[in-house]
This record gives sequence, C-alpha cells and structure tokens, in this order.
Amino acid sequence: MSEMMQAAVITGPGEAAVQLVPRPEPQAGEVLVALEGCGVCASNLPLWQGRSWFNYPALPGAPGHEGWGRVQALGDGVQGVKIGDRVTFLSYNAYAQYDMVRVDALVKIPASLEGQPFPGEPVGCAMNVFRRSAIEPGQTVALIGAGFLGAIFTALATARGAHVIAISRRGFALELAKRCGAEETVVLDDHQRVMDRVRQLAGERGCDRVVEATGHQWPLDLAGELVREGGKIVIAGYHQDGLRQVNVQLWNWKGIDVINAHERDPRVYLEGMRAGIAAVESRMFPLKDLITHSFSLEELGRAYRALEGRPDGFLKGMIRIEQ
Repeated sequence: MSEMMQAAVITGPGEAAVQLVPRPEPQAGEVLVALEGCGVCASNLPLWQGRSWFNYPALPGAPGHEGWGRVQALGDGVQGVKIGDRVTFLSYNAYAQYDMVRVDALVKIPASLEGQPFPGEPVGCAMNVFRRSAIEPGQTVALIGAGFLGAIFTALATARGAHVIAISRRGFALELAKRCGAEETVVLDDHQRVMDRVRQLAGERGCDRVVEATGHQWPLDLAGELVREGGKIVIAGYHQDGLRQVNVQLWNWKGIDVINAHERDPRVYLEGMRAGIAAVESRMFPLKDLITHSFSLEELGRAYRALEGRPDGFLKGMIRIEQ
C-alpha cells in the first residue's frame, strides 16, 4: 500500500485542489479507513466561503465529516472490527482516499446495505433531531425546510402517526416531502400567506411542533408564529452566518419550549447513526433517493457551489472517492 494518498485541500476561500499527502498510519485504538465517499454538508460553507477566523490552507481532507468506507488497517489493541468491514464514522478529514478513525467513533454498516452510499453522520443527526422533537401520534408538525434532514424527519414523524405540513421554497423538495409522507405542502414565499395557509390546515390553535431546518432568520420568525401555546420549536437548522433575533415576547407569552436539536456528545451521535442504519434497513426512508448529486474528489469546489446555489433537483451531494 502506498505511503501517500490523494486529499482535497481548501487552499483559500472558494478554492480547492487535490494534493498528494502522507497517508496516516493507525496508532493504538485507531483504524485506517479506505474511503468510498463523503457527504457534503452545509455547515461547512463558512470555511469554503471564507471567514476572518479561518486559517488557510485547511488540513488535508477537512472538513469532510460524513464519510464511509472499508477498514484497511488496524492499530494495536483494536477489537470489534476487522479489515474489510464496511463502516461509517465520526471524523473531520474524510475528503481523502484514507482517514484515521478511533475504533470507538465508528459504526459497522451491515451487509444488507452493501453498495449503498451511507453518510452516517447526517443520517444520525436527523435521527437525533427526531428523537429530541418528542413527536407523538396525532400531533400536527410544521417542518420549515424540506431538505435531506427534513425528508428523513418527515418519514419518521409520519411513521409515528403525526400529521406533517412541509414548508419549502423549492417545488422539488416539497414533492419529495410528499413522497416521504407529508400530508400537506406549503410554498415558503410570503410570511403572511404561509401563516394563513398553515392556520387553515392546523387550525387557529397552531402546530404542536415546528421544526426549523433552514438555518435562516425568517423561518425562525415564522416558527414562533406557527407554534401553538405550550408547543415546541425544534431548531435543526445551522445558524452560522451571524447573530439571530427572536421574538421573546411572543415565545414567552405562548409558553413554548425551544429545543436546540444539535448534539455534540459523540456517543449520542453514534447512537443516532445506529438508529439510522436500522431505519434504512427497515425502509423507513429512501436514503438512496435523498443523495441526488455525486462529485469526484477533484470537483469539491463544484460540489460546494451546488450546495450554495441548490439547483433544481439538488438535495444532498456526495464526494465519491476512488482508490
């Protein structure tokens, strides 16, 4: 096996290149994974676009954190996995041919999912958002932002017996939400019109749960209007482009709970990934249909530009990695 590997490197804002860099060697408690692919996440757009607090070039393979592949080598003391096992994992340098992973930060992918792309981290994130939302049968749930996470959430909430109203600016996303079980869809185009339509569907009382999955200010404002008194707002979007304001007077008067559904405990992330594997095996949501675009390692910049512009039909992009 060569001591070098190819890795994508973000060399500056809006710039990326593939470089030949040393292949890591597994130390005690680590495994070397030969990558098959890595999802492209909107939470990484700030690094791609550039911010004053980032240093360039970024580390080789960074900030890829949605990787999957096969175990290539084992460090000392590693148990529970063997060379050749297909795994998904938590790491931050997966835009490369190989990545180093702690054995306690990976989950084995069963043979039933052989050949299927499996970005475990975002699937686990969606599962944990659903868990934190505490959906109950018969509840009315407004989902603002029907992307990759929103599609999975819709399928899970529908299976639980909730009535999902999917709200998005993109017709493609709304059609997919319908296929995942949404009872109603609403175009996210005008604040008052959306409020009026959701009230027609949910009643003047409002929605039991409102999941904000866009990461933008306006949908956060909208969430406060749509949730019922005593309901819950679940923040699933990534709010990383600046400060946010909320109508505390309205939120306080309604007596709502506000849930930040992002997890930082790796153990909880791994639990979500395992739950996601079980859900895909049970065909609770069509993961293959949710990954709509594929790019080579050399096309990382193109992948990020697609993520920024979200062309028609785009939901989730992945980087495919050749060995």
